[in-house]
Amino acid sequence: MKFLKTKTYLVFVSSVIILISCKAEKGEVKKEIQAPKNIANIGCPDYLLKNKYNNLNISLLLDLSDRISDEKYSNQTMSYSDRDLGYIEVISKSFIQHIEKKRLVLMNDKIQLYFEPAPLDETINIKSKQLKEYFDRNLSKKVIEQMKVDYNVLPKEIYSLAQKDNKYVGSDIWRFFKDKVKRYCIEECNRNILIIITDGYVYHEETKLKEENFTSYITPSQLRKYGLNNSKWKEIIEEKKFGFIQATDGLNDLEVLVLGVENHDRKRNPYGKDIIEKYWKDWLGNMGVKKFEVYGAELPSNIESSIKEFILSN
Repeated sequence: MKFLKTKTYLVFVSSVIILISCKAEKGEVKKEIQAPKNIANIGCPDYLLKNKYNNLNISLLLDLSDRISDEKYSNQTMSYSDRDLGYIEVISKSFIQHIEKKRLVLMNDKIQLYFEPAPLDETINIKSKQLKEYFDRNLSKKVIEQMKVDYNVLPKEIYSLAQKDNKYVGSDIWRFFKDKVKRYCIEECNRNILIIITDGYVYHEETKLKEENFTSYITPSQLRKYGLNNSKWKEIIEEKKFGFIQATDGLNDLEVLVLGVENHDRKRNPYGKDIIEKYWKDWLGNMGVKKFEVYGAELPSNIESSIKEFILSN
């Protein structure tokens, strides 16, 4: 009987030891399959997030309004459409320069082109989709060479089609910021750059909003109406609080480069370009953009270094 009790006791102790061992083993297994601490960034791996500012995400927003009409806005030195194409060439070459210097394992770079609103000509939309490029670690030399060809040929075809169509409804840049900029142009793993090629007037026939002295657009006649055509323009803006209506906020993870600003009313308003730039800078700052530059419709060869510096220096 004593022997039986002892045997029972030994079996009990052995069972306890086995259970403890099993729990310990399960604990070890559980530890091995624990979720990573950075589960909030599950869409952006650590190795990319750490390299964020070397991962370019460039978005081009083109203003295909009547500003590209050679008949309405002729320029003997270089047409505005050719200037645009020159800017796009510099941008694409800067992007490729960045790609070619980067380690393949860290590749996570994008470039794409947008319009607002989308052109009625479906051919333009198809060609713009061909300019959407995403480069990852599977990048090949062939893909880079194809991008060089695409960005040399397709933008010219897009501008030619837009001019041939001759239906200029304006460019709704204000609404693009309101409804699309965060979804289209900002990625967690990337340094996000939006490059807007426009004369700066931000006019579209279906988006003409006004809140006190803030509007969703500016036009030459509007600036004259506000008395913003003399040397006191800055004081008038500050006093009467003229500017663009704030379209969104929280754009601290977006950099903006504006190219092509032009005063189409020089005879009646010699300060037009300065005023447009003031509108833009105030607007971008109010929406939270930390880094931005606004440049006029300069010759591509003259502004090339400024464009490259903006894109390639972080």
